[in-house]
Amino acid sequence: MTAIIIVIALVLLLVLWIVSTQRKLVSADEICGNSLSQIGVQQQSRWDAVSALVKLTKSYNEHEYNTLVDVIKQRKEIGSGSTAADVNAQEQALTSAFSQIKLVAERYPELKADATYAKTMDSLNSYENKVRTSRMVYNDSVTKYNRLVRQFPDSFVASMLKFNTKEYLQEVSEKKDMPEINI
Repeated sequence: MTAIIIVIALVLLLVLWIVSTQRKLVSADEICGNSLSQIGVQQQSRWDAVSALVKLTKSYNEHEYNTLVDVIKQRKEIGSGSTAADVNAQEQALTSAFSQIKLVAERYPELKADATYAKTMDSLNSYENKVRTSRMVYNDSVTKYNRLVRQFPDSFVASMLKFNTKEYLQEVSEKKDMPEINI
């Protein structure tokens, strides 16, 4: 009789541990999804600012405008179901569009001097900083999640319930290069 009670108690403890571990994994997974959604929100704001800048270029050069509109059509929604690769692809597209806008502004000094252009560039830089912060939060969340998935003994429950490690967001290669400073 005592042996049965001990076995039942051990089984109950095992079940409670599995449930507790599953809840930790789900919580960590949700935090990662939320962090990814926040990046999507910030990227959407950046796309809106880039779209406003593109509209400003229309009055200066129709060809540049059409080229930038084609880049903007590459935009995709980023949400909790997206992957790190989706976010990185969007970041590449945003960086490409932003680089093209800066080239147009260099060719047309009156565009660069436009108050709306300056204000939109300021907001675009603000959104970029928010995306950078959101990316750091996401990568920190992924670190915590991956640690849960990979560490013993939680890794048993994670593999049993098909929780897999997540990818980190990578820095966009164009942003890694230091700009050339001519003095």
